[in-house]
Amino acid sequence: MLKTALYLLLTGFVTSRTIAQSSKSLPAIEQKMVNRGLVDIQKVDPEILVELKYSTTDNFIGRDVYGELTRAYLQPEMAKRLTKANALLRKERPGYHLLVYDAARPNSAQYDLWNALDHLKIPARSKTQYVADPKIGSNHNFGCAIDLTVVDENGKPLDMGTKFDFFGPLAYPRSEQEMLKKGKLTARQIENRQLLRKVMTQVGFKVNTTEWWHFDGMSKAQARAKYGMIP
Repeated sequence: MLKTALYLLLTGFVTSRTIAQSSKSLPAIEQKMVNRGLVDIQKVDPEILVELKYSTTDNFIGRDVYGELTRAYLQPEMAKRLTKANALLRKERPGYHLLVYDAARPNSAQYDLWNALDHLKIPARSKTQYVADPKIGSNHNFGCAIDLTVVDENGKPLDMGTKFDFFGPLAYPRSEQEMLKKGKLTARQIENRQLLRKVMTQVGFKVNTTEWWHFDGMSKAQARAKYGMIP
């Protein structure tokens, strides 16, 4: 009896210590997400791939904005929807996966993206077409938006006609037919975008009219009221 009690005490201590160490090992920026109730997408669905573009230099700024933030976080209900979208995709195209480029974003990083538009000489009146005003916030700042694409069975991203974060009508879902007529997009590129839109809208995400990669889980007003902004 004494041995059993001692075993349970020790295993409980080890488990608690392991959990505590695991929690402490998270970078501060990710711990901030966890403390606000957001979840790591890949812990919800390991079949979803992640490559946060703002944790690399492969973005329109050309530098790492996120630093130690390398995992993709979302509000739990958004993560559940994304899991359903990935399942729909894999059912329709076995071997295909969703690849996440951006998810929850601290508002501090929003200022970096906003200010970078000045260096690209984007007119002030047009800035909100590409980046939400950080004073108001993006749905990313509430953990309710996701940027993503589709990869094939070889892990290669489908050809969507532009790279992620391309600025201009070629990336606009609302301009696809016009771009097709002008020969700037192909039918296959539009079909690839439609595949992504199909699985995302079926689970409740809404399409962004100027970014083929961006989807919102709810309105900004709803997200602000329900979750508040990630500082």
